[in-house]
Amino acid sequence: MAEAPGAVPAAAPASSVPVTVAVCLAPREVREWALELPAGATVQDALQACGVDVQGLQGVALGPAAIGIWGRAAGLDVVLKAQDRVEVYRALKVDPKVARRERFARQGARTTGLFARQRPGGKSGY
Repeated sequence: MAEAPGAVPAAAPASSVPVTVAVCLAPREVREWALELPAGATVQDALQACGVDVQGLQGVALGPAAIGIWGRAAGLDVVLKAQDRVEVYRALKVDPKVARRERFARQGARTTGLFARQRPGGKSGY
């Protein structure tokens, strides 16, 4: 039976799950893959489908929060849902708090942020 022109096709059964895999290999270098996986696929299945070898990644810390879904830590056995974004994170080379302290010390208190404009004769920070 032919469909009438302009008719909306029936929705396909949910036999596949669209997901995105993002891997950060170096600073400002992110690789992304858009995949269609079978329903019930796990994080490990998604990584294998795009050819990412979790054990072979260099420069990536594979600790408890090294793999996540939309920024939240996830294990390799987590079942994926539609529109999930699987992310593989690199280890930080410098703690952000330490980097901020060092940057503040280098630039000086009078040239950054709230301290850039100071009233004449005012105390630091006011």
